[in-house]
Amino acid sequence: MKKIVIINGHPNRKSFNFGLAEAYKIGALQSGAEVQEIIITDLEFNPNLQFGYQKRIELEPDLKNAWEKIQWADHLIWVHPVWWGGLPAITKGFIDRLFLPGLAFKYRENSVWWDKFLKGKTAHIITTLDQPGWYYCLFFGRPSVNQLRKSVLKFCGIKPVKVTYIGIIKTSDQTERKRWLEKVKLLGQKQI
Repeated sequence: MKKIVIINGHPNRKSFNFGLAEAYKIGALQSGAEVQEIIITDLEFNPNLQFGYQKRIELEPDLKNAWEKIQWADHLIWVHPVWWGGLPAITKGFIDRLFLPGLAFKYRENSVWWDKFLKGKTAHIITTLDQPGWYYCLFFGRPSVNQLRKSVLKFCGIKPVKVTYIGIIKTSDQTERKRWLEKVKLLGQKQI
């Protein structure tokens, strides 16, 4: 049985991203997976990595609990919107504070290489856009995906990392949104 954690990076509980996360959860539970959730906007923590890596800030209880869920999971589902080409600030702060040296990876002494502590896990990014996914990739170079997929998840050993683009959100109607919810529910049923 696959252990899945759904990490919701949208700060607004009334957003379509919450509907997508719920659709994935329903599908995954129907297929027999174990599912836990991390709803970043509900966590109490300081998103500012105030001292960089020079001085460790103690993790708040909500971040400790989130890290336990990430360690427990085989598969991470990241649901977030693309804003100004990137991740919402609260999601970036969550990553900055939690994916730390000693937890997610460790630099080797006197080396350019590092140890990846999250090997054996897989991930899927489900991201919403106000443009077609192909346009975001071709004309903007998909910066949020590159950041999360390559610079965070793969850097820490998580692979493969799949991506599903949902959009155009701003001009979508109920029929399109229903189709997207069914698509994401199916991803959950397939546990991908």
